[in-house]
Amino acid sequence: MGILLATLISLILYVIGAAVAAVTSSVPTGRVMKFAFGLFIFGFIVMAVINYFTMPAITIPNMLVINLITAIVLIPALVAMLKPKNNFMEKKLFIPLFSIFGLGLLLFIAVIITSFTVLDNAHNTITVNEEAEAKPLSKDETPITVAPEFARNKIQKAMSVVPNAQFYDLGKLQVQQVGDEIVYVAPVEFADFWKFVRGKETAGYFTISATNVNAQPTFEEEPMEYTNSSYFHKYVKRVIYNKFPQYIQSGEAQIEVDDDGKPWYVQTIYKPMHITNKLNLDKLQVVVIDPVTGEMKAYQTDEAPDFIEGSVSSDIATLTNDYYGKYIHGWLNSVFGKRDVKLPNKSGTESGVTPMFDENGDMFYFTDMTSPKENIDSALGYTLVNARTGDLTYYGGEKNNGIMDSEGAKQIVNKEFPEKKWEGYMPVLYNVDGNPTWVVNVLDPNGLHKQYAYIKANDSDFVVFGDTANAALDAYRMALLQDPGNTGATGDTVTETVQGTVSRVVINSTEQGQIIQFLLEDDTTIYTVNASKAPLAIFLEQGDNIEAEAQLLDNGTATIEVMEIEGLTE
Repeated sequence: MGILLATLISLILYVIGAAVAAVTSSVPTGRVMKFAFGLFIFGFIVMAVINYFTMPAITIPNMLVINLITAIVLIPALVAMLKPKNNFMEKKLFIPLFSIFGLGLLLFIAVIITSFTVLDNAHNTITVNEEAEAKPLSKDETPITVAPEFARNKIQKAMSVVPNAQFYDLGKLQVQQVGDEIVYVAPVEFADFWKFVRGKETAGYFTISATNVNAQPTFEEEPMEYTNSSYFHKYVKRVIYNKFPQYIQSGEAQIEVDDDGKPWYVQTIYKPMHITNKLNLDKLQVVVIDPVTGEMKAYQTDEAPDFIEGSVSSDIATLTNDYYGKYIHGWLNSVFGKRDVKLPNKSGTESGVTPMFDENGDMFYFTDMTSPKENIDSALGYTLVNARTGDLTYYGGEKNNGIMDSEGAKQIVNKEFPEKKWEGYMPVLYNVDGNPTWVVNVLDPNGLHKQYAYIKANDSDFVVFGDTANAALDAYRMALLQDPGNTGATGDTVTETVQGTVSRVVINSTEQGQIIQFLLEDDTTIYTVNASKAPLAIFLEQGDNIEAEAQLLDNGTATIEVMEIEGLTE
């Protein structure tokens, strides 16, 4: 239905031109209509074939361009076929026909101008929240995901378990939460047209943990006919287009799995702003299609079935960041004054953004924002776009001013291992105990995971590497404690008053100074204090009574900010 409708609309300008020719030409009207109808049938067939493969959304800009092209080709052909008095065109046809082309061209120019002027309105459709700081990182609440390059590499090595594996290639990876685990889901797709003709359906999909670098992929046999790699009437995008031709499809449909393990294809669609193709977040929907039957249903993105994490696509998130950062004071300001303009970096894993999850299991798209000024490699802040609502939260604040951006974080990792050619991937900015921190995956040239890097965002020399996310986080926290220049973050983390009798004490000397660690009676928490913060702590002994202000971390440890020792301090 969509292709038929698009084809009919594509010939409107030609039909108007043919009608004008029939009325104004000295050639008999019957002869004009005969040739015009023949060309209409020819143009309809050609445009039907073109629209079948290109699937242009039925929007004013798209249809206007197609109408101009078909009219420019078909109307001169009609005039040439009439051949009045052996001339190419009668003079009295010249003005009306060229007036039609001129009108079409003027409309096209109007659409272009409107495309710029509506950017202010498009920016206003974004729901924006601004926060000074992000919540402090908890490794249980904010899992560090495995880089998709590494996950894809592992799944590729397991393709041999797929029946008739020679028919298939690995499709797009999509991260989602299945049960209590965050995983990558990747469908197997047809390798080419002939494999589609022979295979008729794909074999299923892989899952692999997105938080455990040692996990192995699992293959689930779930035959699918309607896929991204199918052809003709079983191509997912074409199936959706035929039912929703007036909507623009954002990016490639992605696969998500429900609680029963059944896969579904999910595609974000939207109606554009006014007479343009610009994103309108007020008209955002998601189509959920059954890959077995082809049945589909459209939802508002925040009303999609609960198992769908990414009803807002990564492409939409990227456009949202662009509109928010560039057009905060309108299009003219984005070109000339550039007051408060912020540009999103493109360091993410999906369309320039990186998916991540919060403590409630909700998915967001992360990206950092930088200045439009050249040769500036510092971040102004970062955004999280809700993957179900499209709402954008911007984290700026004093602590995020002047920190390095994601490209700078990757370059630090790249320069650390030049001989091994290890590189940084998927940088994400976290708040680790009040310190803005870049967490970067380190992969080798073959896409194999090697380490995690924790980089203090406002100090390019403060880098800690670890083989696992937890080990790297613990080492990073210890390094923060040992750094006498680190001011701590008592206003950003939970601080409690603790008191008791010391049962064990250890003093370690480091390059940054002396570190005192101790236990209290009937308390297994390991308390750590830097001698630069509490100089008298170096005289701490078993049996001393203390009272302290401690930041309790999530790994059974705590850091001391202020401490009083009975008999030594007042």
